[in-house]
Amino acid sequence: MANLTDFKLFAPRNKGAALIGSFSDWKEIPMSKSEDGYFRTKIKLEDGVYQYKFRIQTKSPNFAPDEWIDVIDPKATEVNETEKYGIVRIQDGQRIVDSYFWQHDEMPLPDNRELVIYEMHVADFTGDEVDSNERGKYLGIIAKLDYLCELGINAIELMPVNEYPGDYSWGYKVRHFFATESSYGSTEDLKRLIDECHGRGIRVFMDGIYNHTDEECPLILIDRNYWYYEHKHYPEDPANYWGPEFNYDFYDKNLNIQPAWEYIGDVVRFWIQEYHIDGIRFDAVRQLANFEFLNWLTKQAKNHAAPKQFYNIAEHIPDTNTVVKPDGPLDACWHESFRYFLVPYICGKSFELEQLKQILDPKQQGYAIATNVINYLATHDRERLLRELGNCGIFDAAAFERAKLAAVLLMTAMGIPMLWMAEEFGEYQQKSEDVTKPQKITWSLLLDDQNYDLFEYYQKLITLRQQTPALQSDNIKFFYENADDKVLAYSRWDEQNSHVVVVVNFSDRSLNQYKISDFPTTEDWRDWVGNREVKSGEDGLVTDLPSYTAKIFVLQT
Repeated sequence: MANLTDFKLFAPRNKGAALIGSFSDWKEIPMSKSEDGYFRTKIKLEDGVYQYKFRIQTKSPNFAPDEWIDVIDPKATEVNETEKYGIVRIQDGQRIVDSYFWQHDEMPLPDNRELVIYEMHVADFTGDEVDSNERGKYLGIIAKLDYLCELGINAIELMPVNEYPGDYSWGYKVRHFFATESSYGSTEDLKRLIDECHGRGIRVFMDGIYNHTDEECPLILIDRNYWYYEHKHYPEDPANYWGPEFNYDFYDKNLNIQPAWEYIGDVVRFWIQEYHIDGIRFDAVRQLANFEFLNWLTKQAKNHAAPKQFYNIAEHIPDTNTVVKPDGPLDACWHESFRYFLVPYICGKSFELEQLKQILDPKQQGYAIATNVINYLATHDRERLLRELGNCGIFDAAAFERAKLAAVLLMTAMGIPMLWMAEEFGEYQQKSEDVTKPQKITWSLLLDDQNYDLFEYYQKLITLRQQTPALQSDNIKFFYENADDKVLAYSRWDEQNSHVVVVVNFSDRSLNQYKISDFPTTEDWRDWVGNREVKSGEDGLVTDLPSYTAKIFVLQT
């Protein structure tokens, strides 16, 4: 039995539009325009899968005035980029994305404070170590979920999964905001991945690219200057212009709407409701530069996700506390200064105590609470730590010891730690400058003793962090420092008597029987690395500090 199916296209300044599709042998079906700016038509469709697109008189300046062109629906939930059409699925007379049935919606998920995030690129995360039908796909990630659970992470941050032209890209120039990248698998595969993550207590965040689009985004083809700034919105930063930028300042007086707000608001609602995501990493927030819009959008996101906790993360480089709560629009900011300043210390190129304390204690930078910052040593945009060390002539055992030192700082600083995929076992590939060429993870590195040892060290650190409330708190105090020796000691604690002390030697000298004065006294501590009990006295604590090493002491309760 056929039912009437609505097709609509928002194009308030365009004169004419028609629907064409497989259901009409690609012949035009007229659409009528309403005062709300929508072209509409209804056609009878049996249950099934159909291909369609719109034919419209464009208002974009790169075409002749009112020229008729074909465009994919800007709200298509599935597209074929090669053939240039959208796909609509009808089941029981209703439009559906797919028929996936969620299994784990009731599973408890970690609080923001408990997070250890793992950033990954779907296409590069898996290779020959999984079945051929899973490589570079959502199914490949599912095949590696046991590995991620073994590592201990409890949140995955996916680089963009929106449909893009071709079969490989980082995805940061979005063409289709409602459709998922077909080369990664089906919409059901993505939902299954998210559901399987939830079943294991892993939250899933996605990259949201709401600053700019690809030059052939359907909105550009329909009416470029209605949706986008005519010129660069952020001319102060010409090196970071990635494509036409949404005009969040434009207000359509005739319809009493801000169209870019409405469209991206619909995008966020769709991804939360359809794919059950747990947070968004907002790309290029500095260039987007509209806190009023972001404040509205992030509130919308939390309302749509309620009662589930939702995490709104800014990529704002250089990082700034103004973008996060309590006064800013988002919950957290990628803490770029953590990596920027810390890596040279790990490489032995610089050392400045006050600067170091600021990045380990972001309250000194104006951040209010631990969940305001996401700390990391590397991301998809930055070189890996082992590569940075190699560039400084530091290799083999010395490099892995320094990688362990960096891991301790990452896991014990105030803030939420994030790993770039494979950082935990010492991937060292140079960052590709060509985002169209695959760069698969070298999983075979785990067969090397040094690499596997680093993996196990990360694994133990993540376990320590997740089992120790002190490391999830807002509390950090620097109680000992010696600039000449390049030694710094700090404590982390919470109100339930969880207490951790970290002592770091940033020098190339081993400091034997080194005395840390002002160490918390009359307490029994466990040397976490050496797994032995130690005691602090009135004069402090005496310990050996090998070069470029961090020691962790955990209060025994």
